[in-house]
Amino acid sequence: MMNRTLQDPHFLNMLELNLQHKISPGLTITQYKPVYGGDINTSFKLETNKGEFFIKINDSTIYPGMFEKEARGLEELRRTNTVYVPQVILTGEVGQTAYLVLEYVPDNGKKDTAFWVEFGTKLAELHRHTNTYYGFEEDNYIGSLIQINTPDTSWANFYIERRLKYQVKLAVNKDLFSPAEVEKFDELYEILPHILPEELPHLLHGDLWAGNFLANRQYGPVLIDPAVYYGSREVDLAMTLLFGGFTDDFYAAYHAAYPLQPGWQSRMHIYQLYPLLVHANLFGGSYVQSVMRKLDLILKEFTR
Repeated sequence: MMNRTLQDPHFLNMLELNLQHKISPGLTITQYKPVYGGDINTSFKLETNKGEFFIKINDSTIYPGMFEKEARGLEELRRTNTVYVPQVILTGEVGQTAYLVLEYVPDNGKKDTAFWVEFGTKLAELHRHTNTYYGFEEDNYIGSLIQINTPDTSWANFYIERRLKYQVKLAVNKDLFSPAEVEKFDELYEILPHILPEELPHLLHGDLWAGNFLANRQYGPVLIDPAVYYGSREVDLAMTLLFGGFTDDFYAAYHAAYPLQPGWQSRMHIYQLYPLLVHANLFGGSYVQSVMRKLDLILKEFTR
């Protein structure tokens, strides 16, 4: 259904009317072209007589509020004026089809040394934006899963309760872990308050892997598809290291601008456990084994 939505005259007419109200009464959509790369949403480049836009669409009954939550996350990042973030133009629904319209930012820049240095430096600047609590003003999504952001004043408690326990419960409900494996998580929960350093809640992208940024000629690094909340900035760094795609220049620039606390290298494994759990719940298979290997490594490192 989603692939055919922009061929639906009613959807296109309603979208055009809403864009006219938001941007210009004379706006007309001239054509649309598929943009590939996302796993959950169907995306297009919208061409109009008032410029180009990016639109993603999905079923609002399956992912309620997804695009409104993404828009608020993008705006939270954008207001820092650090790493570039596309401007949110419009969110809405036509029938059960939800859509998000953003400024169109092409991925047309070079990922050279200067790019990576700028990215590392600006991510450090973004992380300097802090809050009085861990979490966010509302729950949002990481991938297609709900991400619980209920505020907490303890980082260790937030990470245990809102990140690990929530995902482990989802996995248990899917019969992904045995009782003995769940007991290993209980061991981890016992030691984490003694391992995770308390620091100010930093603004995080929340899902910072190589598919969630662009290189643009004009703006340099551009952040997209966030799962925003306030937490330990080591979370974002751990995610970049989990699936790779970031260079040594990026990390050197980050550490020069905003060094992490001692022992951060070992804590990367702890923070990689959360996205691995997310992937296990989404895709199962080898990710379940990856979770247990990572958990065994952490317990061996911190309980010896």
